[in-house]
Amino acid sequence: MYLLVLGANSDVAQAVARKFAKEEHAGLYLASRDMELLQKTAQDIRIRHQVEAVPLPFDATDYDSHSGFYRLLDPKPDGVVVAFGCLGDQEKAQKDFREVRRIIETNYLGAVSILEVIAADFERRGHGFIIGISSVAGDRGRRGNYVYGSSKGALTVYLSGLRNRLASRNVQVTTVIPGFIRSKMTQNMELPRALSAEPEDVSEDIFRAYRKRKNIVYTKWFWKWIMAALKHIPESVFKRLNI
Repeated sequence: MYLLVLGANSDVAQAVARKFAKEEHAGLYLASRDMELLQKTAQDIRIRHQVEAVPLPFDATDYDSHSGFYRLLDPKPDGVVVAFGCLGDQEKAQKDFREVRRIIETNYLGAVSILEVIAADFERRGHGFIIGISSVAGDRGRRGNYVYGSSKGALTVYLSGLRNRLASRNVQVTTVIPGFIRSKMTQNMELPRALSAEPEDVSEDIFRAYRKRKNIVYTKWFWKWIMAALKHIPESVFKRLNI
């Protein structure tokens, strides 16, 4: 098996890559922008797990490069994990549309651009799996992060449609919806410890979902019920809440 990990410098992506290397002995294509860090990660995985781990430059927002990037992969991957993302700054986004574009282009347009290339190949071959990492922020818009949340909500809907399209071709599409994760992205945020997960916790849930061919997985599991309750709060009440 070969696995393509996009956004491979994120803490979750690295945990997922290590999990697949350990459990599936998967060869890895590790793709991201920071090649210096990526090369160190690839070397560590090669030594620890005795698998091939190839670092590759990839920019989610360089849409014109995506077809060429995928075309050069040999052999083609059996699965892909889309783990890149941009949390951004909500307050800045409200004043500067360039920040809005940065968030949406990374989280949504970048994912759609590369996944349409990969989906066409998987569809033609009649096998493969796609794991896309969205967020609970996409389940309902909140004042504190609605630009980020809207980009992740769009990704969730896109993955749902992609799953519907590819089901008849034996291609599994799994939407991962994490809550709070203690990672580089959230290192300056005060997260509630009881509701937060480590990247390794998330990777365990992702790998379990892959094995069971799940369509949607919340991680940690209780976020499914938290978000179900949140989505059922009437709008007349919700708009008065500071959450």
